[in-house]
Amino acid sequence: MVVLAELAFSASDLAQVRFAVSPMWEVAPSFRLLTSRTAHPVHRPWADQVRPRMVAAGLDRGWLSELIPPTGYVPDFLNPAPAGPAPAPAAEWDAIRASPADRVRQDLDHLARHQGHLGPRLRALHADPPSRLAKVTQEIETYWELALAPYWARIRAVLDADIFYRARTVAEHGSGRLFNDLHTSVSWNDNALRLARRKQPMTRNKAGTGLLLIPSAFTGPGLRTRVGPPDPPQLAYPARGVGTLWETRPAKGAAALTLVLGRSRTLLLTELETPASTTELAHRTGLSPAGVSQYLTALRDAGLVSAHRAGRSVLYARTAAAETLLKAASA
Repeated sequence: MVVLAELAFSASDLAQVRFAVSPMWEVAPSFRLLTSRTAHPVHRPWADQVRPRMVAAGLDRGWLSELIPPTGYVPDFLNPAPAGPAPAPAAEWDAIRASPADRVRQDLDHLARHQGHLGPRLRALHADPPSRLAKVTQEIETYWELALAPYWARIRAVLDADIFYRARTVAEHGSGRLFNDLHTSVSWNDNALRLARRKQPMTRNKAGTGLLLIPSAFTGPGLRTRVGPPDPPQLAYPARGVGTLWETRPAKGAAALTLVLGRSRTLLLTELETPASTTELAHRTGLSPAGVSQYLTALRDAGLVSAHRAGRSVLYARTAAAETLLKAASA
């Protein structure tokens, strides 16, 4: 059944509309993409790198594999309302661990109705949410470190650019234009936000607590929603610019940076177009593993490189500061 969801807005609601970047809103859709085994037209380069690491870590058969089915409903407690514009991942994991037991059981009952049953891990979670949620968030942290954290600077740049664009739209044209341009299934009229082609109702017929708008790199072409009073409704939508997320970006300013950072450090930064281990970088560059390790330590101390545990390996990635430095040198 297809329904039309409608959220009534008061002046107070409009005043409480805000944007947020949420790590957890990237976890579920990205995990679902990896377990689908399909060649995604945009995210294939990322999936080809991450999927072997995910399988090696056993994440394709753990807690997340039961909590995030191939299609359909994902338990709402996995998407707590972001407390600020860009909460740290650990803050969202803390919020998940603090989920009320009744809410967890309610969400799992809803999932069981959709899937027909609960797996053994989720039955244990249903029986004892406080102790089992710690195991869930531990696995989420493992997944984050190997699948998303090494790429977060690049993903975050796309999400921030989307929010900047939307904020400028509000400033220049008002909230009505913002909502009407957000997604083809969203429209604004007569002080109400309407969402077409919904499978579940999401109706609010009186003033509420505003609305959280969350751009997402992995949510796909549709919209994802979470309604859990007293929290404001959350609406995750596909961010602008996702199609260019994994495009290769040649470092045109490498020669200029060499004079500042040295040849080897600059070479490593340019090679970190995609996250890599010390061994991989040594193989690509011809530098010795010991030399690579030394240079990476210096780059990390300078805030230009971050390190992320992925099983037995450590993946190094460029930070947002490094991306800005390369872009500035290219200019």
